[in-house]
Amino acid sequence: MESMGAHSHQIPTLGYVVSTWPRLSQTFVLTEVVALERRGVRLRIFSVKDPGGEPIHAKVAQVRAEVIYLSLHRHWKRIVRANLRLAWELPGRYVRALVHALSYRRLGVVRRFFQAGYLVHLLRREPVAHLHAHFATAPTLVAMFASELTGIPYTFTAHAKDIYVDTRRELLRAEIERARAVVTVSEYNRQYLLNQISPASNGKVHCIYNGLDLTDFKFRWPRASDPGPPVILSVARLIPKKGLGDLIEAAAILQRRGRAFKVEILGSGPLREALETRTAQLGLGGCVEFRGAQPQEIVSLAYQRAAVFALPCVLTADGDRDGIPTAVLEAMASGVPAVSTRVSGIPELMDSARDGVLVPPSNPLMLAEALDQLLADPQLRDRLARAARAKVESQFAVERSSSQLLNLFLNGAGR
Repeated sequence: MESMGAHSHQIPTLGYVVSTWPRLSQTFVLTEVVALERRGVRLRIFSVKDPGGEPIHAKVAQVRAEVIYLSLHRHWKRIVRANLRLAWELPGRYVRALVHALSYRRLGVVRRFFQAGYLVHLLRREPVAHLHAHFATAPTLVAMFASELTGIPYTFTAHAKDIYVDTRRELLRAEIERARAVVTVSEYNRQYLLNQISPASNGKVHCIYNGLDLTDFKFRWPRASDPGPPVILSVARLIPKKGLGDLIEAAAILQRRGRAFKVEILGSGPLREALETRTAQLGLGGCVEFRGAQPQEIVSLAYQRAAVFALPCVLTADGDRDGIPTAVLEAMASGVPAVSTRVSGIPELMDSARDGVLVPPSNPLMLAEALDQLLADPQLRDRLARAARAKVESQFAVERSSSQLLNLFLNGAGR
């Protein structure tokens, strides 16, 4: 019996701090949580915000972890009580952490401190051995202040916008320097964090790619070809960094060349109206379809039917850029030859002409050329698709990334 107990203590309970649970666009967090639970890890999920009314992936039902919401809006009375109690019971520690929060002179940071006070109240009743946050924004601030108040170590995963746009440098530096270890989703991001933000943190910043659960993405060959024109699929939030305006311009070029095709765009976002307007202006109404946000099951079916996948990511004026877009990974896993751009970490995922096609960003003409070439050449599509699936299986399976993460959580910086 004793050895059983010893074994079960090897993997302590982990607390996951996320921005919103569940969040449709953050499939990588859901995939990671399910994979860790499969490994026998006990998780508790703390969500900084309440969920909106968007569709939910069926996979959310597989998650066993208790989910606790920390939103100020819904729980402000509990949050006030928890902070007053903490200030009374741990006055020195509480005041030091509060002064640290106030030093950034941002109301948002102070709000995260109070949410951290509530989280600490919960953790004192049901402890966790380690906190891990996703995104260097609100979730990591909550984890950082909770760690300061309790001594529980924390790690966090930095993704894309949270590094380049949403987080002030001194905040990001503090998060990195106080963390036990930092994960980011591409080597490109890792180099940026070390060169631009915290050169002293070299040993503790790790690149761990977002992993895919390959059982969710069937690789069938030969592909079932739909009657009708071949589908160019894109799956993305309708925001500037995804470059979907370039895809619509490229579609107009293909149409002028007389190429038969249909574009399907799955996703929602603030640019929908502008993109639909441009589609109409270019006379593409018949061959570009906006299907809105869809749960993973529908997205997986769309990959099965597509001839080509396109996500022409760009670097935006405010510096925003993708990490490694999950949708490109999913397309490669599903056997859809993918076209993307040489932006951020995407070249780490795709070797152009070997397992996908990379074109320069913000270049609809070269995007159209690449799509045209793929639509015209079934052998090329076949070759790229097979190589892409092999790449994803060897380097981007969730079993690999969850193993690396767990190692980091249990062994600290794992230098």
